[in-house]
Amino acid sequence: MTIPLFHEPWLRATAAPAAVTVVVPTFNEAGNVRELLARIARALPGDLPYEVLFVDDSTDETPDVVRAAAPDFRFPVRLIHRDEPAGGLGGAVVEGLRAAAADWVVVMDGDLQHPPELIPALVARGEQDGADLVVASRYARGGSRAGLAGGYRLLVSGASTLLSKTLFPRRLSGVSDPMSGFFAVRKAAVEADGLQPLGYKILLELVVRCRPRTIGSVAEVPFAFRERFAGSSKSTAREGLRFLQHLAGLRTSTALSRLVVFGLIGLTGFVPNLAALYVLTGAGLHYLPAEVLANQFGVTWNLLLTEALLFHRERAHRHWADRWARFALLANADLLLRIPLIAALVGGLGMAVLPATALALVATFVLRFAATQALIYVPRRTPRANTPRGEGGRDDS
Repeated sequence: MTIPLFHEPWLRATAAPAAVTVVVPTFNEAGNVRELLARIARALPGDLPYEVLFVDDSTDETPDVVRAAAPDFRFPVRLIHRDEPAGGLGGAVVEGLRAAAADWVVVMDGDLQHPPELIPALVARGEQDGADLVVASRYARGGSRAGLAGGYRLLVSGASTLLSKTLFPRRLSGVSDPMSGFFAVRKAAVEADGLQPLGYKILLELVVRCRPRTIGSVAEVPFAFRERFAGSSKSTAREGLRFLQHLAGLRTSTALSRLVVFGLIGLTGFVPNLAALYVLTGAGLHYLPAEVLANQFGVTWNLLLTEALLFHRERAHRHWADRWARFALLANADLLLRIPLIAALVGGLGMAVLPATALALVATFVLRFAATQALIYVPRRTPRANTPRGEGGRDDS
């Protein structure tokens, strides 16, 4: 195997295809790079061809540390530094999956909470069982969450796992730790262009979107989650919110599921609507203008939940004022359409008032959902950049 020089971007060489590509997404992990590479070097047998690929979104000196350390190791070390960290850590992993040279890709964090010594076991388990995905699990027998600092993080981790498995019982069957960031996957089993990562829970994205279409059997290897070697945790309340948005996006990936959630959101809108009506009429406002104003509170509530749970990605397509105006127009036009439709059903077809009203509600609801999706949240069609290593990144290899 050739040992290319990677310490300067103009000194490039092409490494022979590796049996294993270790993908390490990094964000300000300068203090961990050398120790991670040293432990990988000790953990992997010398006769196994492999490479380490850092996909970096750092704002510190991490890229410089990777370039400086690379020549000191016998295996190829590559670096992709992304100028735009699209998709967060999950997006970095997808970039690594696209750029990986090996049949097996091992994904792990750069902070040494994932023991590099387990890399050979993950790949060996996949080969032995014929599995497409091997998850390093903290919840499998023999695993441990000891490295999670404090009861709060333990509680959040457990609750996130329970929520995920509740929402996706079939897709996550046989996966005890869908929140794990440490796993091995056959590159051929992953359709990278079909992934839509948001935040750091890339395994959940991978299993839900690719299984069972391209990912077949799944195996697990227990591991003990360690404490960080250096640096500080990147887990924040904002990442927690992105995780919930990611879950909602995965759960509402089909048109039918989006329609159901859209209806449930509409039902919750009665609460702020009635509360505002109570306050406005209590303040002495006539009930008719109070009805109109109160309806806008329900519309605003519905808009906020719709964007948070259904169209989080698509909302960037239009300015917020444009989206609000269109959403409000559709929500208020619903009543104007419903009344003539009820009149036509009752007067023209001789239907009773109650079934006519129910039918009109269903019809206008479906129309409003279709119009909301088509007129407000039309997905952007952005052509992929014609580069071999992904969008916005530089591969220093």
